[in-house]
Amino acid sequence: MHSTVARAVQAAEYNTKEPLEGPYFSYWSGVQMKGFEFHPGVYRGSFGWMTNDGLALVGVGFAAKDHPTVRVDIEGNYLRAITEDAPDLAERLRNGRREERIVGGVVPNYFRKPFGPGWALVGDAGYLKDPCTAECITDAFHSAELLADAIDSGLGGRRPLDAALQEYERQRNQAAFPLYEFTCQLATLAPPPAEMQQLLGALRGNQKQTNRFFGLFAQTVSVPEFFSPENMQEIFGHDRGAGV
Repeated sequence: MHSTVARAVQAAEYNTKEPLEGPYFSYWSGVQMKGFEFHPGVYRGSFGWMTNDGLALVGVGFAAKDHPTVRVDIEGNYLRAITEDAPDLAERLRNGRREERIVGGVVPNYFRKPFGPGWALVGDAGYLKDPCTAECITDAFHSAELLADAIDSGLGGRRPLDAALQEYERQRNQAAFPLYEFTCQLATLAPPPAEMQQLLGALRGNQKQTNRFFGLFAQTVSVPEFFSPENMQEIFGHDRGAGV
């Protein structure tokens, strides 16, 4: 996000969006999570999961519009949100111990021109979206792989380097644009629209399609593939057949 190269070459940004939400989180000992937990509130959400060394990551995502107020008392607002939206989790925190400072904040959403004469960008330097879908490292590896292929193709003489780098940008954007828009929609922290509520209801009891839905976040299933008319027909057809 603070790439020296991007700043030095003034890499052009496009498809930008203002910050939408931002999490504050820390690590706790003596707190056992029940798998991945998410506890929605009003334009916020508490979440957590186990990490290494017996530590639990516990955070709260706040809508960007609320961050000026949240920053006045980060710890107080963090604990208050968990207490109000996830009282069981709050009780576990009271019996645990916070081991690190609370960190977080909002991030912008953008694409940057990822190459030029003598330079190229990968990861957050070239493309960044809200962290609510936890995609940044996956995106970085994906763009690094595409860039490595492009450089190999260009320097290996199989195609002009500039054309190979243009293809890198095209492939990156083709894969990233749908997930970017999906992520930014979720990052508003607004109540799900009626269509999404119907979809989530239809997924209940349908393990195959539930797995595919979570595959959106793991990038094992693409957004266009999951939300295709054919797949929606299969989901809602299964829903009607189950008598739900």
